Amino acid sequence: MGFFRFDLIVSLLILGSVVDAASDDVAFNVNYEVTWGNNHASFFDQGKEAHLYLDIDSGAGFGSKLSYGTGFFHLRIKLPSKDSAGVVTAFYLTSNSNNHDELDFEFLGNKEGKPITVQTNVFANGKGDREQRILLWFDPTADFHTYMILWNSHQIVFFVDDTPIRVFKNNRNIGIDYPNQAMKVEASIWNGDSWATDGGQTKINWTSSPFTAHFRGFGFGGCLSSDQNCYDPNKYWWNQSKYWRLNYVQQKSYENVRKNYMNYDYCGDRNRHPTPPPECAFNN
Repeated sequence: MGFFRFDLIVSLLILGSVVDAASDDVAFNVNYEVTWGNNHASFFDQGKEAHLYLDIDSGAGFGSKLSYGTGFFHLRIKLPSKDSAGVVTAFYLTSNSNNHDELDFEFLGNKEGKPITVQTNVFANGKGDREQRILLWFDPTADFHTYMILWNSHQIVFFVDDTPIRVFKNNRNIGIDYPNQAMKVEASIWNGDSWATDGGQTKINWTSSPFTAHFRGFGFGGCLSSDQNCYDPNKYWWNQSKYWRLNYVQQKSYENVRKNYMNYDYCGDRNRHPTPPPECAFNN
């Protein structure tokens, strides 16, 4: 299947050299399908690029045809340009169950010339409220960038290009829930102006619509949820011990992001959490 082609170059990705050629060769319909807003989605370059549109009538979304138990998931995304305040573009994994697991990238639009924020969140067994926000250090509307999620039984890592921006460790041994449900890979664009920009004070300027999110890179590596060996390091590279923690270079990059680009961390929000949630001690 198409997503396994990416395994051949994955060590380069994790070690810091982002190689997108193999993934870009995979057409949208190999692994994905439109899930809502069909008339707000279009395809180009023989299905290798997808556009989702948001206007006053609707947004749109797509999702993987299958569910996965662990893996290395990514999309190349170019965000809506100009005045995108209130617009949310999302790339995430979700179990779509009652007490759901979910791993979120949410890109929060802004007024033209103001920085775009990426918000990440982790839901485990229905519990979320673990938001972190990073100001991107480049213009994500000017070109495609690669956004990635590594998920194994030891850690979850969110990457922007080759830079880790968030780590969530598995600490189930001390009673902290950790995502372990089968999840689908999804992406969408939607109206988030009740909260996304300036705490909901800045609303969408519909005269700038339609807002267009561009997607490429539809190949990925994942263990199908039907496989009983999703944690096997011999079968799936992302389970190998070298992917249980960041390497030295990644750790330094991660610390730099947290120091210079993070502008919100639920762990430090004493209004919401007078006592820091227990996982916060392990994820820095």
